[in-house]
Amino acid sequence: MNPTKRPTGSELEEAYEVEVSVSDETALAKLGYKQEFRRAFKPVEVFGLGFSIIGLVPGISSVLVFSLPNGGPVAMVWGWAVCSVFLMFVALALAELGSAMPTSGGLYYWTWTFATPRWRNVLSWIVGYSNSIGLISGVASVDWGCAVQLMAAVSLGRDEGFAPTTGQTYGVFVGLLLCQAILASLATSALARLQGVYIALNGLLCLAIIIALPAATPSEFRNNASDVFGGLTNFYGWPNGFAFVLSFLAPLWTIGGFDSSVHISEEASNARVVVPWAMITTVGIAGVLGWVLNVVIAFCMGTDLVSILGSPIGQPMATILFNSLGRNGSLAVWSFVVVAQFMAASSLLTAASRQTFAFARDGALPFSRFISRVNKRTLTPVNAVWASALIALLLGLLVFAGPTTYTSIFSLGIAGQYTAYCIPILSRFLGGREWAPGPFALGRLSLPVAIVVVCWMVFSVVMLAFPTAPGPTADKMNYMIVVFGGWIALCLVYYYFPVYGGVHWFNGPQTTVGRAGRRRSPSEETAGDANAVEDKQSMRV
Repeated sequence: MNPTKRPTGSELEEAYEVEVSVSDETALAKLGYKQEFRRAFKPVEVFGLGFSIIGLVPGISSVLVFSLPNGGPVAMVWGWAVCSVFLMFVALALAELGSAMPTSGGLYYWTWTFATPRWRNVLSWIVGYSNSIGLISGVASVDWGCAVQLMAAVSLGRDEGFAPTTGQTYGVFVGLLLCQAILASLATSALARLQGVYIALNGLLCLAIIIALPAATPSEFRNNASDVFGGLTNFYGWPNGFAFVLSFLAPLWTIGGFDSSVHISEEASNARVVVPWAMITTVGIAGVLGWVLNVVIAFCMGTDLVSILGSPIGQPMATILFNSLGRNGSLAVWSFVVVAQFMAASSLLTAASRQTFAFARDGALPFSRFISRVNKRTLTPVNAVWASALIALLLGLLVFAGPTTYTSIFSLGIAGQYTAYCIPILSRFLGGREWAPGPFALGRLSLPVAIVVVCWMVFSVVMLAFPTAPGPTADKMNYMIVVFGGWIALCLVYYYFPVYGGVHWFNGPQTTVGRAGRRRSPSEETAGDANAVEDKQSMRV
C-alpha cells in the first residue's frame, strides 16, 4: 500500500477486527484454551441470542397459566416488576465475572478458579452439571411450550374442536427438537446472522401486541386501571401473599438463560466487553418491555379469568387474542408467536450445546472425547448439539407422568441455573483468591450486589419447590425437587464412585493450548497449580 495514502474506512475496520481477534485469542489462551471456533458473533448478535432466548411474547404466552391463577393482573404487573429488579442484580453479578473470564465453560470455570483448593473440584463438578441440566431442561420446557402453542393454533383453526392428546403433543415436541438440532449444527457465521432475524421478529411481535391488541379489543374485554393494577385472583387456595410469590415462576422462567452470552463467548468478537453488556441490556430491555406487555395484556383480557383458563383453545394467551382479534387475526399473530418460540428454543439449544462442549472438553462428561469434538466443516460442536437435544428429548418424557410434571420441567430449569449461578458468586468472595476485574466491574458494589443475588436465588428456588395447591395428592405434587435432587445425587455418585469416579481424575479445567487437549495428571496439577492460578488471576482483560 502507498505509504502516503490514507487507509480507507473498510481497511481501518478490518485492521481493528484483526487486532480484536488477536486480543480475544490471547485472552482465551491465558485461560488455558486454544481457539477452536470462528469468532463470528458481532455485539448486536450476542445480544440477539439472549433476547431471542427470552422471547418476550412467546415466553409470557407460555407462563400466563402460572400467573393468572396466582394473583391475576396483580401478579402479571407487580410480580413481573419485582422480579425484574432482582434479575438485573443477577445479570450484574454474572456480567462482572463474564467480563473477567469469558469462556464457554463460564460458571464452572469461575467456580474452579475462585473456590478453595479443597473444594474447587467437586464444586466445579456440581456447577457444571447444574448449568448443563438447567440449560437443557430450559430447551425442553421452551419446546414443550412451543408444541402446546402449535396445538392451540390447530384448535383455533378447527373452531376449538381439537383437543390434542399428550402423545400427539409430545410427537410435535420431538419434531421441533430435531429441527432445532439441525439448525444449531450450522456454522457459527450462519447462526450469528440468524440473530438479526430473531431480533426483528421479536421486536415486531412486541409492537403488534402493544399497538394492535388495545386497538382491536372490544369494550366488553377492556379492563379499567383499578382492575389491572389492583385486581387479584387466587384459584388454588394458598394465602394471597403466598400465591403472589408463587406467580414469580412466570417472570423467572421468561427472563432466563441470560448467561447464554457467556457460553458463546469463544465465538464472539471483543468478548470481554460484549458479553457483560449483552447480559445487562438483554435483562434490562426484557424487564421494561415485558412489564409493558403484561400491562397491555391485563387491560385487554377482561375479568372472566375462569373462562380464559378453561377455554378449549388450551392456551390463555391464544384465548385473549381470539377474544380481541377474532379467529383470523388471532391465527395470524399466534403463528408468529409459535415461530418466535421455536427460535427461542433453537438459540437456547445453541447455548446449551456450548456449555456441554466445554464441560466435555474438560473431561467431565461420559463420552467426553466424542461430545467435545469440533466438526471440521462447520467448526461447531455438532456432537454436543445432538447430545443436548437427546437429553432434552428424554426430559420431555416426564410429561407422561401427569400434568404437574409440566410445571416441574419449567421449575427445573430455574433451579439448575440458579444453583449454577450462586456457587461461583459465593466462591469469588469466600474462596480467598485474588480478584482481577475485566473491563466491566462493579467496584465496591460487587459484594452488596452478590449478597442480594444469592439471597434472592435461594428464596426463588425454595418457592418454586412448593406444589400448586396446599395439601396436594400424589398426582398434584411438585416433583421439581425430586428430579433436580435426583440429578445432583447422580452427579455426586458419579463423582465419588470408587476407582472410576471423577474424584480420581477430574482436576477442573484442562489446558488445551499446546497440549492437544491431553488431560493433566494429578502430579501435573499439583506442580502447576500455583502458576496456573497466578496466570489466570493476573490477566487484566
